[in-house]
Amino acid sequence: MNVSDTASLTSGIAGRYATALFELAKDAKGIDGLEGDIEALSAALDESADLRDVISSPIYTRTQQGSAISAIAEKMGLGSLVANTLALMASKRRLFVLPAMIKSVRGLIAQERGEVTAEVRSAKALSDEQKKELAKALKSAIGQDIKIDTTVDESLIGGLVVKVGSRMIDTSIRAKLNKLQNAMKEVG
Repeated sequence: MNVSDTASLTSGIAGRYATALFELAKDAKGIDGLEGDIEALSAALDESADLRDVISSPIYTRTQQGSAISAIAEKMGLGSLVANTLALMASKRRLFVLPAMIKSVRGLIAQERGEVTAEVRSAKALSDEQKKELAKALKSAIGQDIKIDTTVDESLIGGLVVKVGSRMIDTSIRAKLNKLQNAMKEVG
């Protein structure tokens, strides 16, 4: 199986779980609760290497994954809809798609609200004020409400890489250095 088949399989599974979760939350008028649970789960995945290991490592049995994810969901105070979905995913050995499912759910929620998500990578963490200013600037350029999803990538040295839909704006110092390097190769 090649890598693109694996990625396609993962996004397909994640998309089905995300759509089901979103539709159930929408029917129950619980999209705000779903969003809070998804954000909390995403933060937990970002912070905990152990949690990432539990969802992705094949050494854990279904029972171990189920017990761990149920305990985590209870400790985090996740809603029953998300907790039950996680338990189902554990019983089917599908927890490895959790990061992709989170991304898909975020996309569905944004689409429902008429928002566009901008993926922003920066050399240093952005302050809340910087995020607001960036969202404001992007809204005026694109004409839709923007939700900022930030990650820190120190290899950028400075500046930002902003991706909105199929558009990408790269103002990083790394990109500028690469352009300069290419220009110098052409000259000499």
